[in-house]
Amino acid sequence: MTERPAQRTPNRQLAALIAEAGFSNAGLARRVDQLGLEHGLDLRYDKTSVTRWLRGQQPRGTTPALIAEVFTRRLGRRLTAQDLGLDACAPVYAGLEFAATPEEAIDIVSGLWRKDSGSHAELRKIAFTAAGLVVPSRDWLIGRPDEKVARGESGAHPAQPARPVPATPARVPVQPRPGKPLPPGLPPVPRQRGSQAERSLGQRVTGGDIAALRSVGELFRALDDAYGGGHARQALVRYLEHECEPMLRGTYGEQTGRRLFAAAADLTRLAGWTSYDIAAHGLAQRYFVQALRLAQAAGDRAYGSYVLVTMSRQAVYLGHGREAVQLARVAQQGIGTSAPPVVQALLQAAEARGHGVLGEVRACTASLVRAERALEGARPGDEVPHWARFFDEAQLADEFGHCHRDLQQFRAAAQHAERSLQLRAPSYARSRLFCRIVLATARLGLGELDQACQLAAEAAGAAAEMRSVRAMEYVRDFERRLEPYKDAAPVRGYRDRVAALG
Repeated sequence: MTERPAQRTPNRQLAALIAEAGFSNAGLARRVDQLGLEHGLDLRYDKTSVTRWLRGQQPRGTTPALIAEVFTRRLGRRLTAQDLGLDACAPVYAGLEFAATPEEAIDIVSGLWRKDSGSHAELRKIAFTAAGLVVPSRDWLIGRPDEKVARGESGAHPAQPARPVPATPARVPVQPRPGKPLPPGLPPVPRQRGSQAERSLGQRVTGGDIAALRSVGELFRALDDAYGGGHARQALVRYLEHECEPMLRGTYGEQTGRRLFAAAADLTRLAGWTSYDIAAHGLAQRYFVQALRLAQAAGDRAYGSYVLVTMSRQAVYLGHGREAVQLARVAQQGIGTSAPPVVQALLQAAEARGHGVLGEVRACTASLVRAERALEGARPGDEVPHWARFFDEAQLADEFGHCHRDLQQFRAAAQHAERSLQLRAPSYARSRLFCRIVLATARLGLGELDQACQLAAEAAGAAAEMRSVRAMEYVRDFERRLEPYKDAAPVRGYRDRVAALG
C-alpha cells in the first residue's frame, strides 16, 4: 500500500493511544488488517508500517478510519482519525457502524449520502461483508431507545452547526423512459419551503416537510418497482443530500423529530434497496445499517424489523443463508408478537427464504406454514404499516415459489409461481419478472423445455427494458441451467430471441 511522504513531526497522539491500549506495533497492524478483511480490504500492514505512522507518515484511503475503529473497540469510546493525529478520510466503511447517538447517526448517514452523490462509481466497488451484519443487528436488538431526538426547541438539545452544503439547489430529474409513462396517481416531486441554506441554519421542520419526504418515497418506490433500481437511484441520493440532511440538522420537537427520522429511515432503506438492485452490495449494506439506526431514533421498532428483513433478502441473494435466517429471527424477536398479522407473515417468509437457500426442507416448510397462517389471520380494516402493504397473497405465493425452487421441488414451485403471476399487479414489473424466471426454472426442472424457454424469453425482454442488475442475473441464472440442453431447438430459439434484444 502506497503511503504519503513522511512528515517530520512525530505522531504523539497515536503513540499515547497505543500505550493506553497496550498494543505492540505488530499487534496494532494485525488488528487493522483483520478489520480491513471484514470490509473486503486486503491491507497487509506490519509493525514497520506502524513505526512509519508514529514518525509522521499518513496512511491513505480508508486506513485512518480503520485504525480509529480499532482503538474505539479496544478502549470503549468513540475515536476519530483526527483523535489519532491522522488525516481524516472519507470513511465509507464506517457506514457499517451503529451510531451511539442520533447526532452521530446524522453525521454518518449524511456523509454516506454526500460521498455517494459525488463519487458513486467508487462506492459501488465496496464489498459486502457478512461479518458486518452481526454488530448492527445485535445493537438494534439490545440497544436502549433514544430518549431525545428534538433539536433547537425548548427543552431540546441545542441544534449543532450544520455542515457546509453546496449552494446549488437540489434537482430530482426523474423522467420515465421513452414509451413508459410514470405509474398513474404518483405526485410530482414536491418543492420544499425556503432555501436549502435557510434550512441548514436551523429552520423549523414542519409536518408539510415530512409529508413531502413521504411523497418522494412513494414516487421513487414506484419507479423502482416498474423500471429497476438504476433508473433514478442517483436522483434519490441527491434528494437525500440536498433536502433530507438539512431537515435532520434543522430544529424540531420530539414528535416531529420522530416522524422525521422515520421518513429519513424509509428513504435511506430505499437508497439501499436501489443500490442492491444494481449490485452495489457493499454500499447497499451500509445504507441498510444506517436505515436501521434511523428507525431506532424514530422509535419505530416495527420498521426496524422491516429493515432487517431487507438485509436478510440481500443475504439470501448473495448466498449467505445462515446470516439471512439469523437476521429474520432477530427481526422477529425484536418486534415480538404484537405486530399485525401481515408483518408477522413477512418476517416468517424472510426466514423461510434463508432456510430454502440452505436446503433445509423441514425448517423452510415450517416457516412457510407460519407465514401462511399469519396472513390468513389478517382482517379487512387491520392497521397495516405502509411499508408492509405489498405483502399480500401474490407476494406470499412468490415466496413459496422461490423456496420450492431452491429446494428443487419444481412442481410446487410452478404452482405457486403461476398463482403469484395471476394475482400480481402489472405495476410490480420487476417482481413479475423474477417470478416468471422462477416459473421457467420450475418448468425446466419438470422437463418442459419449450414452455421454460418461452417464459424466460418473455422475462429477458422485460429485463432489457429495466435498469436492474438483479433482473439480468435472474435471466443469466436460468441460462446457466440451460447449458445441458444447449443443442435443443427450443434453446437455440431462445438464444436467437435474446440476441435480437441487443
